[in-house]
This record gives sequence, C-alpha cells and structure tokens, in this order.
Amino acid sequence: MNAKEDFCYGFTKGLPIALGYIPVSLTFGLMAVSGGIPAWTAVLISLTNLTSAGQFAGTNLILENAGLLEITLTTFIINIRYLLMSLSLSQRLGPEITLTQRLIFGFGITDETFSVASIEEKKLTSAYMFGLVSGPIMGWTLGTALGSVIGSVLPEAIGNAMGIALYAMFIAIIIPPAKRSKPVLNIVLISIGINLVLKYVPFLGFISSGFRVILATIAGAGIGASLWPVTDNSAGVAQNQSNMDGGDVSRCREY
Repeated sequence: MNAKEDFCYGFTKGLPIALGYIPVSLTFGLMAVSGGIPAWTAVLISLTNLTSAGQFAGTNLILENAGLLEITLTTFIINIRYLLMSLSLSQRLGPEITLTQRLIFGFGITDETFSVASIEEKKLTSAYMFGLVSGPIMGWTLGTALGSVIGSVLPEAIGNAMGIALYAMFIAIIIPPAKRSKPVLNIVLISIGINLVLKYVPFLGFISSGFRVILATIAGAGIGASLWPVTDNSAGVAQNQSNMDGGDVSRCREY
C-alpha cells in the first residue's frame, strides 16, 4: 500500500477507538469543569495529554491543590506503562521512519492503539501510525469539549455530583482484570490496604492523598512482583488475552 492507503487503513482501525473514547473523555470534561477548571483549559489538557487515567488523577490532584512534585510523581507512575508499550512497538517500525516521526505519533500511543498496532503482521509504517492515532486524539478531545460544554450549563448540585464519575471509572478499570486474575486481585487488595493504613493511622496523617497513591502503587506492585512473578507460561497467556482484548477497542479504556 502507498502512504495514503496506509493512512486510511490506520484511520479505519482507530475509528472504533475514537468512538469509545468520547464517553470517557466526556466524563473528564464534566469532572474538570465541575471542579472549577475553565472549559478551554479542560480541552487543552486532553489535547496535549491523552493519558486517560493519569489525566484524571493529575487533574484531581490539581483540584486538591497538590504540589508539583506530587502531581509529577503520580502521573509518572500511572503513565510509565506507555514507555514499555513504545519500546515494544519500536521493534515493529520500519527503518525508514525518522526520529521526528516516531516522537510525533508516539504521542498517540495508548492501551488501545498499542493493542491494535501490535497485532498487525507487517512492519508498521509512519502513515499507518499517523492514521491510527489521529482518530483517538480527535475523539478524546471532542468528548472533553462536549463534557466541558455540558458541565458549564449544568446546575451546580448536579455538577458537583459528577465528581463520583472519577471513582466509578477507576472501579470499572480494576474489576475486569481482577476477575480474570487472582494475583491482580490480591495486588489490588494489598494496595487498598496500604492506602487505608497511610490514611487512617494517626502518625501517618501528614501524607497527602497523592503520595498515598504513589506509595501504595509502588509497594503493591513490588509485593505482587515478589509473591506472584510472571512466568513464561503466564506471560504467553497474558499476551493471548491482550490480543483478544485488542479486538474490543471500542470499550472504555483498561488502564
């Protein structure tokens, strides 16, 4: 295929992802505006981030007036998986793709675009990757814009109630993998337990919510890696599951 055909093919592959992103980013727009962030700022955040769970968490910390270090560490830990995804996809790219092109379409690497790109059998071209990420970027930004507009005209009581959407989203992210894997469930429970200890033990009360998330995440992941290491067999099962999930890219993100 030529570059135009590759782009169109990639865009077609990314279109279901774009449609699936709209309701999630609409929720983000509602949450951001109800928290006091201007509509244009919420749209700009989505246009320049595209990090989903990290974006929700980071914005929530901004609304809580958290410090820059806390926000930076939290979003870094949540989004570090994109580094691994990009390294994996870099092995599938053609040698003719320049560093500048890699940096540009690398911005659009998400859980879903990674899943779709990783199951392509041929070498990935720059045109295909640009087409694949274009739709999701537009869908995520459009959904945020719609949510921001709706949030701007909602009554204050309803707007404030939308804050629960953040917790609902994270629950929706956690439940499916926890049901499929007992180690994942155990790690989730351990992380929750650590977070509760950090919050309710009196002499630990000085730790802010953002740093509690950071500490619970690192400790939970470390304990999980120690007690339930991924074997070659389980890695293969996880890869097969990932490939199957890649066909269902229109659903809400599993971050």
